[in-house]
Amino acid sequence: MALKTPIINIMTKAAYKAGNILIKDFREVENLQVSKKGIGDFVTSADLNSENTIIKVLQKAYPEIKIISEETSSDIELDKYDKKWIVDPLDGTLNFLHGLPHFAISIALMIKDEVISGVIYDPIKDELFWAEKGVGAFLNDKRIRVSGRNKLKDALVSTGIPWKGMESSHKNYLKILESIMKNSSGIRRYGAAALDLAYVAAGRYDAFWEFNLKTWDIAAGSLLVKEAGGYVGNINKNENYLYTGNIYACNNELNEELKSKITK
Repeated sequence: MALKTPIINIMTKAAYKAGNILIKDFREVENLQVSKKGIGDFVTSADLNSENTIIKVLQKAYPEIKIISEETSSDIELDKYDKKWIVDPLDGTLNFLHGLPHFAISIALMIKDEVISGVIYDPIKDELFWAEKGVGAFLNDKRIRVSGRNKLKDALVSTGIPWKGMESSHKNYLKILESIMKNSSGIRRYGAAALDLAYVAAGRYDAFWEFNLKTWDIAAGSLLVKEAGGYVGNINKNENYLYTGNIYACNNELNEELKSKITK
């Protein structure tokens, strides 16, 4: 087992503190204040409480690092700062609101355009996924690796489905979905992209793809997959998935076959 660096320790501390808040709010979800950011896009007082907790811990330890977080600083341009924390205080808000126990906290550290540290914490299951560039990927204290399945027909694939308001994506997505349905052993849609990527890293899923995600949805998870020996790629050519959110992830053996089914 690799020893956690001070950076990972601080990220873990922030995730655990915020996780405790989310568990408390989850038990009283019917009492939460909820507002709507857009079609199918909600923010709750739980998101904001979690975010405030994470920001306080990160700022106290590393005041010189800029924080870019989903709820309060999402409009900041990523390339404006060399060092930045990328924070999603509650990935899977819709699950959370409906009482579905599948959501997570995601924190990543980016230097320029590269993610070098990442933590994804599922407070319900008390599972901490973490990775550092060149060190490996871990679930709590155990090293994790992507799966070894080398045929898409044997693979369990995760995805995110476009919702109302994303009609321009529906037709293309449905074509890809049909292709994956015909060529894989099964598809899952659990509604938390950070955990989808963490599960690919842990070998629970063999692959994942989704369009139009945000950087905070995928920054930590993309590093986890890479450090677990997997591949993360752009669905569309000449794009950077960290900025477009058009991403797929799998083990290296599945890469070419999966890419042929989902890329334009």
